[in-house]
Amino acid sequence: MAKQLPAISDHLKAFIEAQHVYFVGTAAPDGHVNVSPKGMDSLRVLGPNRVAWLNVTGSGNETAAHLRQLPRMTVMFCALEGPPLILRLYGTARMVQPGDRDWNDLAALFPPLPGARQVFVLEVDLVQTSCGMAVPLMDFRSDRDDLNGWAARQTSEQLDDYRQRKNTHSIDGFPTGLPDAQATVS
Repeated sequence: MAKQLPAISDHLKAFIEAQHVYFVGTAAPDGHVNVSPKGMDSLRVLGPNRVAWLNVTGSGNETAAHLRQLPRMTVMFCALEGPPLILRLYGTARMVQPGDRDWNDLAALFPPLPGARQVFVLEVDLVQTSCGMAVPLMDFRSDRDDLNGWAARQTSEQLDDYRQRKNTHSIDGFPTGLPDAQATVS
């Protein structure tokens, strides 16, 4: 029942844009595989073979650490409402951080989210759909604002301190590439 496609069609783009949650999967050559749920208004389809998602400060930074070693990524969407469908985007990703050449243009694609720390750009080389008939139907109530509220209450210095303590290395000890706090202070 799975179909493999070379690009994101207009129909699949509309499906992606209607989703309230998606999942990002990455892995380094060794260590733990990471699958991370994402929400908020944080993903954009930039073209038939390119998507970008805005990452905010959280309890870890596995995706960044993995991509520094092995830049493959899978983004998965599943219909929790309406007709069943699972959609996976496979490809090669890169990280863009504040201060990088592409940061301003990419960050401007998203609403300003407190704690924004990275944009990941995925060059899609394979699109796969599958049935999703075993995925339960669920009703969307609302986005959670807990993470945005927490980040909005932090000063820049507090966010930098948190990132230095929690986001500079993966759970396997791999560096994430976040700049030192002293380097981000102007």
